[in-house]
Amino acid sequence: MKWFALPGRARAGAAQMPMPVRVGYVGPSASRMLDYDQNLLWVIVLLLAFGLVMVYSATIAIPEDPHYASWSQFHFFGRDLAAVALGLVAGWVAFQFPMSFWQRWAPYLFILSLVGLFAVLIPFIGKGVNGSRRWIPLGVLNFQPSELVKLTMVLYASDFMVRKQQVKQSATKAFGPMAAALAFIGLLLLAEPDMGAFLVIASVAMVILYLGGVNGRMFAALSVVVIGAFVLMIVLSPWRRDRIFAYLNPWAQDNSEGSAYQLAHALIAVGRGHWFGVGLGGSVEKLHYLPEPQTDFLLAIVGEELGFVGVIVLIGVFAWLTKRAFDIGRQALAADRMFSALVAQAIGVLIGGQAFINIGVNLGLLPTKGLTLPLLSYGGSATLVSLVALALLLRVDYENRVLMRGGHA
Repeated sequence: MKWFALPGRARAGAAQMPMPVRVGYVGPSASRMLDYDQNLLWVIVLLLAFGLVMVYSATIAIPEDPHYASWSQFHFFGRDLAAVALGLVAGWVAFQFPMSFWQRWAPYLFILSLVGLFAVLIPFIGKGVNGSRRWIPLGVLNFQPSELVKLTMVLYASDFMVRKQQVKQSATKAFGPMAAALAFIGLLLLAEPDMGAFLVIASVAMVILYLGGVNGRMFAALSVVVIGAFVLMIVLSPWRRDRIFAYLNPWAQDNSEGSAYQLAHALIAVGRGHWFGVGLGGSVEKLHYLPEPQTDFLLAIVGEELGFVGVIVLIGVFAWLTKRAFDIGRQALAADRMFSALVAQAIGVLIGGQAFINIGVNLGLLPTKGLTLPLLSYGGSATLVSLVALALLLRVDYENRVLMRGGHA
């Protein structure tokens, strides 16, 4: 729209007239700014689609196993597709609520998730698989409360740091409530047991404390305590200790046929992929050599079928997603929205950190932890919670854009 100069008398009359306003215009750059982060949304959609393809490829030979002869080759694909659809709906619903709503309800959601974490240990409520009790059967899916705790910890810890700004210099006030919460979560998770989930939850809590401005010496002291606790868990647990030793030497006969069997076959799969892989669908390790490749070790199938290039591209995508989350958090911080900033950056740590651990396990760089690859691995609870978390990240970005337009979040 162009504006032209008016004669003096006309300008005087025009000064009393209301200025024309462009419909929907609330800022100088509104016409060039989208309402949402299109690149981030497309990355999420492409990761979901790629995950569905790889889950189908990894489980296509399932009916050939006599134990699963009655299952269709689309069994896991169909269930994973249903989890993705449910997660997209849940994410859309979560996006509709402003961040002020999530901040207000953060403590209650956290307590509710802890109730679920306790419920899995109750007979006739929790479901046990391979010696672990981590799931609550809900008909359409077996829900894993520890996945929900990862997200509610992000919300609770972020709200805690906003409400308790004075805790930055006080060790008791800073670490007392958070340490008590982590200790309670740790006891419940180790009773399941699920050490991998506890590692992620503890890491997210520590990162939020650090980003929230806790004194550096206090943070270093907390890091030493947490690392010491993990070392103690390993030392006092024979089967965890055996897993660590197996990870250090997976090719020893006792290890490759026992604790490191899955890791050894994952490394074989990655090694077979070379630079460009054997081709989509051409994996040999998924033919009942690598146990349950659709979950924790899906990346090994990616490495075998798409090679080193496929793995590097996937690592780059997760690195970009993590960086984008931190960028959104910095934008929220610049707008003096501390809670939103901490949530956005913690979600980046949650998704990126879990991807880092899963990739490290598949490549033999880290001990086996039982963590899925976000948005790709088969697992209804993990997919559902990851999509809700990313919906909150998109919500933070949306409110940032509204504020940059001159509106109200």
